[in-house]
Amino acid sequence: MATAASKTEVFVWHGVDKQGRKTRGELTAPSAALVKAQLRKQGIVTKQVKRKPKPLFSSKKAIKPEDIAIFTRQMATMLKAGVPLVQSFDIVAEGAANPTMQDLVNEIKNDVASGGGFAAACAKHPKYFDDLFCSLVESGEQSGTLEVMLDRVATYKEKTEALKKKIKKALTYPAAVIVVAIVVTAILLIKVVPQFASTFQSFGSDLPAFTKFVVFLSEWAQANWFIALGVMIAAGFSFKEARRRSKRFSDWVDKMSLKIPVVGDIIYNSVIARFSRTLATTFAAGVPLVDALNSVAGAAGNAVYYKAIIQIRDDVTTGQTLYSSIRFTNLFPTMLLQMVSIGEESGSLDDMLDKVATHFEEAVDNAVDTLTALLEPFIMSILGVLVGGLMIAMYLPIFMLGSAI
Repeated sequence: MATAASKTEVFVWHGVDKQGRKTRGELTAPSAALVKAQLRKQGIVTKQVKRKPKPLFSSKKAIKPEDIAIFTRQMATMLKAGVPLVQSFDIVAEGAANPTMQDLVNEIKNDVASGGGFAAACAKHPKYFDDLFCSLVESGEQSGTLEVMLDRVATYKEKTEALKKKIKKALTYPAAVIVVAIVVTAILLIKVVPQFASTFQSFGSDLPAFTKFVVFLSEWAQANWFIALGVMIAAGFSFKEARRRSKRFSDWVDKMSLKIPVVGDIIYNSVIARFSRTLATTFAAGVPLVDALNSVAGAAGNAVYYKAIIQIRDDVTTGQTLYSSIRFTNLFPTMLLQMVSIGEESGSLDDMLDKVATHFEEAVDNAVDTLTALLEPFIMSILGVLVGGLMIAMYLPIFMLGSAI
């Protein structure tokens, strides 16, 4: 009985507001009676409340981090312009291109309209709003500077997502080309090489060693391509599950990723940028340093630096300065140490950290451009060797036959 009573549904309602204007909307609640009660608190007289019909084919669009960043920026802009909070939710929901995002904003609006806080309403959706987001919004609500806090959170989200896109850009291009190279090679081995192999049988002479090797690969691929495909899929799935289930394996992967040439530098710079950006945002919002370091550790994105930041937090708790705590880990660059030292002495730690974050974000951007420029000729060379090598192996017997004639 308790489970059935707590189940919520979406209701469509029509009514009249305090000014006598007709209005309509949607509410999520366990029953139509509770919908009417919530609307009554808002001064709306309901004319009709009914369950929203479910579509025959449900295809909900996922909410991406970019959607949350846009939502935060729009809310900050609305509040700065003097628009009331509940009305701001309505405007943002109407302008959202993602229907799932519209539903999320409406749920938050309904919680706030019924007397709850903005941070408390966001905390009900931890999948989209992390502890850092909720704590900063709550700080803004308590201090009466919600629009300022939302602006800071929006800037933080935008910078973080921009950094993620740069890293994805660095890794997606070579991965895509490698996949294409594997597919092209497989097609040549399975479909093209057998046509040449049947022709070679009529030559009545020994084939070159290179051609024999390619024909052998082709015969193996024809007989076992499904096994090879299954092994690759199983390996990818096993790697993903191992990272999810085994903390020790996941930590080892994070450690090794920092040692990969070029890519490791990009990951390192991005971790330092996230550390600086998150700490600058939380410190500027008035969050105590120890609590801020908890949020920073969660946003580090790498197990090596997560452990280091937790150690920094513990050292700061015992009374050490942030500068000495960071220096003791031997994992952070000299520039960050110097800026933190200056920031602590001058009382402008958030400004100094913001400058460090900007510097390392630009370093990531430059490294991604450099990596892309270096990889293009390298990958083209690999493709040329693979495809060209197969073609040479197939035409080599024909060239030898021509010279014999």
